[in-house]
Amino acid sequence: MLSIEEIKLTIDTLKKLKDKDFKKFIDEYLKQLESLALQIDAYNDDQIAQLDKTRDWFQKDLDWRHSRRDSIYDDLLTMAVQNKIYQFSKSGAGSSSLEIGPGTGRFSRLFLAWRLNFFVDVLPRCEVAVKKLFNPKHHRYLRFYTTDRTSCKHIPTNSCNFVFSWDTFTFFTQAHIEEYLKDIHRVILPGGYCLIHYADCHYEKDLHEAKRGYWNFNTKTAMKKIIEKTGYTVIEMAQIRPGANYAVFQKPGKDNPVLYKVLEIPVEK
Repeated sequence: MLSIEEIKLTIDTLKKLKDKDFKKFIDEYLKQLESLALQIDAYNDDQIAQLDKTRDWFQKDLDWRHSRRDSIYDDLLTMAVQNKIYQFSKSGAGSSSLEIGPGTGRFSRLFLAWRLNFFVDVLPRCEVAVKKLFNPKHHRYLRFYTTDRTSCKHIPTNSCNFVFSWDTFTFFTQAHIEEYLKDIHRVILPGGYCLIHYADCHYEKDLHEAKRGYWNFNTKTAMKKIIEKTGYTVIEMAQIRPGANYAVFQKPGKDNPVLYKVLEIPVEK
């Protein structure tokens, strides 16, 4: 897939040089680049719309990754994600969580702090893998549902304090993500939070995965627009490392007892 980001960067650079002596040259160059950028944007949009992954694709990908889990999963990254999850876990005995795309349950046991745990995946077999991670006595607090695409229809309205997904939304088109966030909006209670891993193709690692067709093309700018368009407030968009970009966002309201704060080192005035 062609990248628009490099071209847009060139356009911004040339605009800063317009007051120089070679203004005429830059104006002409800008005109050609902007025309090319529009063509590539249209091409990328067309390609993105065709890149939804199938259920068979997800099955093969899960099998491949699970068989090589000791080699491809980084313990430091897992610990960093775990620490992020724990920041949302002080929510009281009556709370519920939702994990989208748990796969074989890499992070699923981290939701024990929530009384009731919902799981949604396109692969029915993931239910067995996830439940194996829990004591059988705890299974009554687990709810696993298979979705065809984005539907969360079996999960009660305004029931979840926290929605989490890792290694899933990177595979979705932007239209698919928007559809999913609309469906999540119903099940998350006012004031509830989402923590979603997504692809930011401003970075070389993510762009590489999109160009080779493994992930779908997305950027921080586009993701922020989707989040806000579907009715959420962006709280934090950051990166643990290249390929591990995440967004924390909140459904407006005050029914959630948890307050997530972004900690920043104060700037001395």
